[in-house]
Amino acid sequence: MSRHINTSALDFVLQAKAESQMASFLIHTINAATMQDHGPYGLIQNAAIAVENGMIAWVGLKAELPSQFEAFEHMDGQGRLVTPALVDCHTHIVFGGNRAKEFEMRLQGASYEEVARAGGGIVSTVMATRGASESQLLAEALPRVDALLKEGVATLEIKSGYGLDHITELSMLRVARKIEQVRKVRVKTSYLGAHAIPAEYKGKSAAYINDVCIPTLRAAHAEALVDAVDGFCEGIAFSVQEIRQVFEVAASLGIAVKLHAEQLSNLGGAKLAASFKALSADHLEYLDEEGVVAMKQAGTVAVILPGAFYTLREKQAPPIELFRKHNVPMAVSTDCNPGSSPLTSLLLTMNMAATLFRMTPEECLRGATQHAAAALGLDDCGIIAVGKRADLAVWNVTHPNELTYRIGFNPLHHHYFKGQLCA
Repeated sequence: MSRHINTSALDFVLQAKAESQMASFLIHTINAATMQDHGPYGLIQNAAIAVENGMIAWVGLKAELPSQFEAFEHMDGQGRLVTPALVDCHTHIVFGGNRAKEFEMRLQGASYEEVARAGGGIVSTVMATRGASESQLLAEALPRVDALLKEGVATLEIKSGYGLDHITELSMLRVARKIEQVRKVRVKTSYLGAHAIPAEYKGKSAAYINDVCIPTLRAAHAEALVDAVDGFCEGIAFSVQEIRQVFEVAASLGIAVKLHAEQLSNLGGAKLAASFKALSADHLEYLDEEGVVAMKQAGTVAVILPGAFYTLREKQAPPIELFRKHNVPMAVSTDCNPGSSPLTSLLLTMNMAATLFRMTPEECLRGATQHAAAALGLDDCGIIAVGKRADLAVWNVTHPNELTYRIGFNPLHHHYFKGQLCA
């Protein structure tokens, strides 16, 4: 039976999107956190933003608005804060089932081995994902996506990695592509075939890389399903050399790379990623200064994932001070996944990064906008500037530090996706 999504019900939605016209409007009497590099947050008080054809045409003080924009439809922001729409740059949001049972078992004292024997762990997610149709995977993913959109997210990265076979990895990527057709969100996909070793290849990681991971990468690339290639470089996953083999194929195909690195130990994964000019290296709790310097030299973004740190009750925080010392940009992301970070709030993630890792509110907001965009290789969003996409979030607060300060509170008034108002 085919696992592909039946798209007939979506045709009207896609056509409406294609035919919709981008409005020209002016939003004024706002505090604009542009995230440009002129003062904290790039903040302009009593500002105005002109939007034309889905792009930012002008931003500055309301009193200095050029006359050419006076005829635009005016929208009074009533002193609200406007920021770039948020970017969630590391998620595993497409998967089957959940792992609430093992969460409960761990709280009751079960060991990792006991959870695994009971059918838990990544094996359970792989089985549930393999057993789901693409339509089912889409239906399960959309509520998680919607939770993020309600907090002003306009760009979302989605990884594969819970199929670990040819058919299901491709299915996950197709579903990720489909999400941006049924929601006002931009999706960047990452092929994560080197995520874990499936049960049928236990003890044969090299064979898995050669037999499944690399051939599936080539097939996904041929189907235009891959924006980046990711991997998990760790003792419980894949070695530096195995990841290198995958990255060499990615490079030959012209695909950017990123890497789960130094989460549980320091194997040198971040240095490997930097040697391939990786967009990002993620987690990084055990990263040393040599690895930080390598990332700086390569222009690789550090993606900070407090949800996994919190859920796994880890003890070693990522080297925030070293990133500051060497001016490595830090992104912040939910790492939404069923096992180690069942988190669908980027606002809460920002607060966790501040509370757990002592990141400043400005670092957190830049981490969910400007630097998160960079971690996806994007330069057309993440800041409010002329020529950038009009992906904007309007908040019922007056200062950007409130977005990180609050816990479990969503002050979003509304947001725009390429100039289109999102309910």
